[in-house]
Amino acid sequence: MPSTSESWNFDWQEIFKRENTQTYVLTLNSEPTSIQGILHLKVQAQMLIMDLIELAPHNIGRKNKKYNRVAGCLIAFACREAFKLEGNYKGFLTFESKTKLIDWYIKNYNAKIAIGQKMCIEPMDGKELINAYLN
Repeated sequence: MPSTSESWNFDWQEIFKRENTQTYVLTLNSEPTSIQGILHLKVQAQMLIMDLIELAPHNIGRKNKKYNRVAGCLIAFACREAFKLEGNYKGFLTFESKTKLIDWYIKNYNAKIAIGQKMCIEPMDGKELINAYLN
């Protein structure tokens, strides 16, 4: 797992160790040792929370990024995981966004603002993301 010393924003070596959470790494079949992005999920009160998401440094920005659809693939995967839950929040993905990314989540992933910076992707929108990025 990468760390901040490798130009990542989060120390994934430490995050990976957190209890009652799941960490997923996106790689390519052709480059299995090159991480393209990482997703950290947890379940709280029967709700799936996208606790952290980070793209590899080489996939950030508008110019010179290696791959374009990394964030969408990770978010769609999280949406798919949300459908595995039972209860009232099955299919809902919740997360807290940085202020500057709220409009980006709304525009690109049809996320909704819940309260303040807390957002969610509703089941129908999650299914669209799954179809667009994973199927």
